[in-house]
Amino acid sequence: MKRISELKERKIIRRATRNFDSDGNRIYNEFEYDLPYNPTHKGNERERLYAKIIDLIPFFLIFHYGFNKIIIISLFFSIVSVLIYGTISESIFGTTLGKKLFKLKVIDDFGNYPKILRSLFRNVLSFANFFPVFSDFEPKPNEYWAKSGTRLNFSMHLNNQITKTFIVKENQIPEIRKRLDHKTLN
Repeated sequence: MKRISELKERKIIRRATRNFDSDGNRIYNEFEYDLPYNPTHKGNERERLYAKIIDLIPFFLIFHYGFNKIIIISLFFSIVSVLIYGTISESIFGTTLGKKLFKLKVIDDFGNYPKILRSLFRNVLSFANFFPVFSDFEPKPNEYWAKSGTRLNFSMHLNNQITKTFIVKENQIPEIRKRLDHKTLN
């Protein structure tokens, strides 16, 4: 059975040469590469962070207002609850409430929803994942009012790399299924 981590994607890259044809058009060299297939989409770190917060809020409100716990205790119980809820929900449905709002699914290397232990390990590692990544940015040339600065992002890939899981958009599942030659994907 194929794995997502073994899939390749053929890319053709065109590089300009210094030569021109008789009509004055630049001549390009074409190179073909087999690159690893990446099912994730750009900007998914922010969506995943917001999804985790959305999953956390209902539990926090229940513990804080329903059980009258102080904020720090409510937050601790909420984190534990999200770990359990995320583990069960991702194993059965491939998603949580927060991920569902962003139309995200969790799949393993074979394209299926992760088993319960893999999902538990993934969710435990997700909270160790919240270390910030700082990057410098420059404004676009026409944005004269903007200043250059440092941007804060969260790198939320460690748990997926270790557990060999992927966060994909729901509309990508048919393409992944086709690439893996699956009949069903849970």
